[in-house]
This record gives sequence, structure tokens and C-alpha cells, in this order.
Amino acid sequence: MDIPSIILLVLAGLGLISGNSTVTIAMVVLLLLRVTKLDALFPWIEKYGLTIGIIILTIGVMSPIASGKYTLETMLSSFMNWKSLLGIAIGIFVSYLGGRGAHLMSQSPTIVAGLLLGTVIGVALFRGVPVGPLIAAGLLSLIIGKG
Repeated sequence: MDIPSIILLVLAGLGLISGNSTVTIAMVVLLLLRVTKLDALFPWIEKYGLTIGIIILTIGVMSPIASGKYTLETMLSSFMNWKSLLGIAIGIFVSYLGGRGAHLMSQSPTIVAGLLLGTVIGVALFRGVPVGPLIAAGLLSLIIGKG
């Protein structure tokens, strides 16, 4: 019995049931890697996947600047609005949490399974996005005093 494949199938099903294509696609890709014997890629994905994902996420977030949608004037005017200033502060705090989370995840691998499971459930059932493990680990590091 291939337990990891069964877990991936269950999580893919959870993604299908909840209508969350992000979870479904991710689980199916991982399952395909397992069944096509490309699972030798898993150590590489584990080592670089998060970094590559963050790079792609950053490209997506920064593309409005690159496309000219947000001008320098627009960005500077954000310092004149309290909501934008609050957004800047929260962005700084969340980035800080993400850094703490990355450190905690690398230092305490036993915590990672719970964080990943919680993130997949949050993505699948509550329409979240899979950036949760870093932030969750950052919050956890504040609570347990590590990081």
C-alpha cells in the first residue's frame, strides 16, 4: 500500500470537492511524479521548490509595476493614505513572520507536517492561498519562542 500516494489522492480529492484548483493541480503533479518514477526529483523540489515558488509569487506581485500599471507617483502617494501605510506596516510584519517561519521550518522539520496539512486544509476548504506555511510557521515561532 502506497500511503504517500493515497494521501496525495485524498488531498487532490479535497481540492476537487472544494473547487480549489491550486490544491488539486499541485497534488496531481506530485502524484504524477510518484507514478512516473520521477520521484528522484523530490529532494530537488524540497530543496528549491519554496524558493522557486517565492520567486514566481514575487514576479506576479511585482508585475503591475513592471507593466507600468503602478507608477512612481502612485507608489509615493501610498504614503499619504493611512490604509496604505497600514498595508506597508502589515507587509513588513508578514515578511518578518515569513523569515522566522522559514528558519523554524528548516530547524524543526517535525513541525512542517502539521503546518503543511493545516495549509492544505486552509487552501482547500477556506479558499486560502498556499503561502500559509511560512506565515503559520512564523506565528508559531512567536508562540513557542523559536526562530
